[in-house]
Amino acid sequence: MSNDKKRLSEIPLSVLDLAPLVEGGTASDSFKNTLNLAQHAERLGFNRYWLAEHHNMPGIASSATSVVIGYVAGGTSKIRVGSGGIMLPNHAPLVIAEQFGTLESLYPGRIDLGLGRAPGTDGLTAQALRRDLGNTGDDFPYQLDELREYLDPSLSSEIKKVRAIPGEGLNIPIWLLGSSGFSARLAGQLGLPFAFASHFSPDNTLPALELYRRNFKPSNVLEKPYAMVGVNVVAAETDEEAARLATSLQQQFLYLVRGTPTPLKPPIDSMEGVWSPYERSAIEQQLRTTIIGKPETVKEKLQAFLDETQADEMIINGQIYDHQARLRSFEIISEIVND
Repeated sequence: MSNDKKRLSEIPLSVLDLAPLVEGGTASDSFKNTLNLAQHAERLGFNRYWLAEHHNMPGIASSATSVVIGYVAGGTSKIRVGSGGIMLPNHAPLVIAEQFGTLESLYPGRIDLGLGRAPGTDGLTAQALRRDLGNTGDDFPYQLDELREYLDPSLSSEIKKVRAIPGEGLNIPIWLLGSSGFSARLAGQLGLPFAFASHFSPDNTLPALELYRRNFKPSNVLEKPYAMVGVNVVAAETDEEAARLATSLQQQFLYLVRGTPTPLKPPIDSMEGVWSPYERSAIEQQLRTTIIGKPETVKEKLQAFLDETQADEMIINGQIYDHQARLRSFEIISEIVND
């Protein structure tokens, strides 16, 4: 890890959108807000806009991730659009190669394929997805090899009789995503870019980044490691208003902990009396890298997080109930970086 400190203005910032379904809203509303935020992020100069695959989640609308990526790419012109991520064990690698080959053919040079090895859901839903429940993610490297060979047949030792059309021969950047060390090590060994889910797995962030960098081998994709970290940010004009807005995210995690996920709830004045001391401790630990506050607070904490991780890029998740407040949060982030 380099000892040279990076400044926020020196690294790209990107957006992670879970296409939140808010209480009282519809999926149609969510997708309109997603496109609006993507267009907003493009104007503000954000680098990429990623959507995540989740299933059976009342608060997340991006289950058909490739479809939403196409919608966003079609409504923007410059920003990179991709998956953060596609949960590869849920799919046949050929299908993903074809889907992203189609997206790259429609929007050349703008599509990213971020891949995870978790199901992105619960066991019962994984079964409904026809996923092999005996697959614990250990065969992810083999699925990844198969997918990469469909896109680049030269990686295969034999001539493939099944081809991904479209997909074959297209340069679609593949990222590995992780919340532990497995994908970190694999991304390093394959010389691929790596994105870590610091926004919900803070304790594993530094060990995973160290593992990735230590195991990195140069490839025809990358000469040196490239690590992106995810971070929740809720920015507002005052610390007090940001803290109030952040209660929507805290409630979302609270109901996940309780096993009763809900649509994203409106903010409340205080979480006191809503969560137990144990729940508060567990959620605050899981969200401890979340950055909440006024512009000066956010800038200071984002810089501190960058100093700690030495990331090459940050991807920002903003789970905020009110769409206008969400747009303003990303505006503030852009303003403090470019200040």
